[in-house]
Amino acid sequence: MPPPKDVVKIAIQMMGAIPQLIELNQVTLDSLSRCRWNLGNAEHYALQYVDGQQTYITESNRAEIKNGSILRLTTSPDQEAERLHNGIRSHNLDVKADSLKKLANLSRDITFAQEFINRNGLKQLFLIVEEGNDTGEILAHTLKAFMELMEHDFVSWETLSPAFIKKVVRYVNTGGMDASIQQLSLSILENMVPSSRHLFELVKREVTLDRLLTHLQVTNQQLQLKAMALLIALLLNASDAERRVRSPRNIIHASEPMGDEMAHYLYVLQSITLNLLERRMRTPMDPYSQEQRELLQFLRHSAFESESEASAGTVSAERRRSVCVTEFRKLGFQNHSNPAQDLHRAPPGLLALDNMVYFSRHCPSAYSRFVLENSSRDDKHECPFARSSIQLTLALCEILHVGEPCECSETAQAFYLMFFGQDHFFQELFCICIQLQNKTWKEMRATQEDFDKVLQVVREQITRTLSLKPTSLELFKTRVNALNYSEILRLRQTERMHQEETLAVPVLELRERLKPELLELIRQQRLLRLCEGTLFRKISSRRRQDKLWYCRLSPNHKVLHYGDVEQGVQSPPIESLPEKIPVADIKELLVGRECPHMKEKGSGKHNKDVLDLAFSISYDVEEYYLNFIAPTRYEFCLWTDGLNVLLGRELTSERTQSELDILLSMELKLRLLDLENISIPDTPPPVPKPPSNLNFCYDFSPNEQ
Repeated sequence: MPPPKDVVKIAIQMMGAIPQLIELNQVTLDSLSRCRWNLGNAEHYALQYVDGQQTYITESNRAEIKNGSILRLTTSPDQEAERLHNGIRSHNLDVKADSLKKLANLSRDITFAQEFINRNGLKQLFLIVEEGNDTGEILAHTLKAFMELMEHDFVSWETLSPAFIKKVVRYVNTGGMDASIQQLSLSILENMVPSSRHLFELVKREVTLDRLLTHLQVTNQQLQLKAMALLIALLLNASDAERRVRSPRNIIHASEPMGDEMAHYLYVLQSITLNLLERRMRTPMDPYSQEQRELLQFLRHSAFESESEASAGTVSAERRRSVCVTEFRKLGFQNHSNPAQDLHRAPPGLLALDNMVYFSRHCPSAYSRFVLENSSRDDKHECPFARSSIQLTLALCEILHVGEPCECSETAQAFYLMFFGQDHFFQELFCICIQLQNKTWKEMRATQEDFDKVLQVVREQITRTLSLKPTSLELFKTRVNALNYSEILRLRQTERMHQEETLAVPVLELRERLKPELLELIRQQRLLRLCEGTLFRKISSRRRQDKLWYCRLSPNHKVLHYGDVEQGVQSPPIESLPEKIPVADIKELLVGRECPHMKEKGSGKHNKDVLDLAFSISYDVEEYYLNFIAPTRYEFCLWTDGLNVLLGRELTSERTQSELDILLSMELKLRLLDLENISIPDTPPPVPKPPSNLNFCYDFSPNEQ
């Protein structure tokens, strides 16, 4: 007969006593402790997990105890909070340091944190920092405990005293401070910034950009990360004008491989900086603005300076107006008499005008050559500079996602190293691409009717080159110019041939025969990848990403092992992961909005990118959940595929389809090598009729020699 549903088999330890193996029912702690160890003051004790974060067992989380859990009977949260509250006030430095160290560890538990805060424990931590008498290990444990307590959101960041904030700022600004103290101080300031406008202004005023850049140039990667996190927090809460002042350049100096978190911060920094262009991009030209009209006239004078000066004082106003119309036509404006109308569409709005002016000022010879060269061509074959600039600006905005929310993903890493080496990246990129458009126009021998086709080719040249991740604009320029129209045609033809060769009926039949074998190969790869395991991050509501846990499948594919790990651990041994889930107990795989952690309080803030990386598994009789947020879409596909294999279901991820197509293509090429340059018919040839008689068959006799 199976045990009752509300009974779990667990082990309980107690200091100085023999461990007990018991069946835990819905009994109170008092009755449990009395029946096992005859404790007279059971209210002073509590159960606590031995492994992981060593969370206390309370009435609210009692139902989460699972079979096989190891618990310890220890001092209750209120008793421990009282003891540590007294310990951190001790004049004995060893007692004080030990109490603060234990406080930093226990403060992760919400029950203990509430008890300690209720005893006005935060005030004691404030005093340690404000008095400034303690340094080194004691100060580091104090700041760590403070961060863990504040993480529970029991106390507002706005309650921090000016003296406390001043000391934390001093730790950041003082050179030669212990790196761990500076890291914790930077984290404290990062969490203060989004809490209120007052705190943002205070941190912005006290922590200079130069000081943050100093931290970004050290060799300590954790210190770099914390400094970058504070910089991003300041920029996200700043106005556009403030962002223009504080957005740094040339901040990448490390030669070591870049971690995922730093890559994400650089992506956000790139997005924030590019979004400074959004206002100009969404502002149409005002034909009554004197400043904007002067910019248009500057473009005309820069291209036709000698002609304009020669006609200025010798002809009538009507003649001058006619000359202006002609010159604006040569510049490539579609509305010759009122070129402001061409810039009325937003996007790209005034950003297109800014790009044209920048090109004419910083590349005057290239600008004049572009305009004058096309002015002398036949009208059908001239490449219109203004129209090309407007459409190219719009294309670049779409390619670089200008105007999209800079917090669109908590894990995205699509940044370009070359972006951080230029003060005017977008304009410099435009200068390269507008000359590329003129070059491609000539290579295609295009006419005005081919304008959209040329723009499509130019866009493909840009996106293909950006996908190669060039590290500088010079390298981008070299590669994008090497990718000429002939090369684009060759690449298109190759891709089309690869696609068409899989459409013949015999090839399709061969594909279907090969598919089961290759799918099995993918399944085995997914299970092997799960056995290697993956490092996952716990992303909280405050966007802190420094809590890690690891999950991996046992070699026999029967148990999932998982547990918390420290920063820097890449592949912990399976024995170090305390938590286990038998694969046989897994009931369901949930993804996206179906996941419990995407439905929790505050889940409305989750954006599409986070939802696309979220998955959960339900297991056991009572449907417990293990929740994941994959570090990348690639890892999401590997894990959901692997879990589907364990559940005996089909693989549904886009990664499976992509890899299957690649494997099928490679296998087909190997099978069809002997048929090279032989066309495959759409239908198999007919089978010939059998012969009218079989007398031609020779009967070989062994007697014949």
